[in-house]
Amino acid sequence: MTLAVEEYPRPGAPTIVLVHGFTQNARCWGNLPQQLNRRFRVLAIDAPGHGASPVRHDGADPAEAARLIGEVGGTAHYLGYSMGGRLCLQLACDQPDLVEELVLIGATPGLTSSESRETRNRADAELADRLEGGGLAAFLDHWLSLPLFAGLDDVAAARAARLRNRSEGVASSLRHCGTGRMEPLWDRLPLLSMPVLLLAGALDTKFAAEAETMAASLHNATGRTDGRPGPALALVDEAGHTAHLEQPGRFLGLLEGWWEARHAVPGHG
Repeated sequence: MTLAVEEYPRPGAPTIVLVHGFTQNARCWGNLPQQLNRRFRVLAIDAPGHGASPVRHDGADPAEAARLIGEVGGTAHYLGYSMGGRLCLQLACDQPDLVEELVLIGATPGLTSSESRETRNRADAELADRLEGGGLAAFLDHWLSLPLFAGLDDVAAARAARLRNRSEGVASSLRHCGTGRMEPLWDRLPLLSMPVLLLAGALDTKFAAEAETMAASLHNATGRTDGRPGPALALVDEAGHTAHLEQPGRFLGLLEGWWEARHAVPGHG
């Protein structure tokens, strides 16, 4: 199984791999790929169950999905949003040699208790049944109406691009690759030593708090721009969960500011 990818070439440049959130695909990044293409060769991947990537009848759990992403992306910078952030983090834990730099937007290392994971799995199974029973278009109407996505306008929501997905693929992702299916990675965070940037919308209080908690465990990462160990952490003003789509200018400014500041610190590439 090989995942589908949309490439924005830039000969001689380093590669950055973009991994989208649930119900999205490689065409749901707004203008970010074009902006990043000024600095990087950009690979926008269709995660398992999404876009043009093939659908396996037995699905792909988070570890397998991360492995498939690493096969396509290779050694590169990795940027993931929400579900994509979880998968990029999984890849960084499982194959750290592939991840030169890690940028996470609204991501989590997983649920810590077996009870919370079981509850989440049951809820995701019910959502998958709803999706298969009512179709993708009706499911997207429901999904995009959730408070989590209140900050998205019609353009940023990219509903037409999301309709490239298939019901069976998205349902498979829910059943096999949801947060509840992920073995929590909290205990593995201190092992990560690559540069890490944690981003969240300032209005996304749940994931902003999650980023702050993650930062305390990532004490061996090298993302800080003052030369001290630890990840960088930044909140995107006036943005919710989809911070990179709600406030693309502010998001890109934080991202590029981090890159420029890191390159100005002796010993940072």
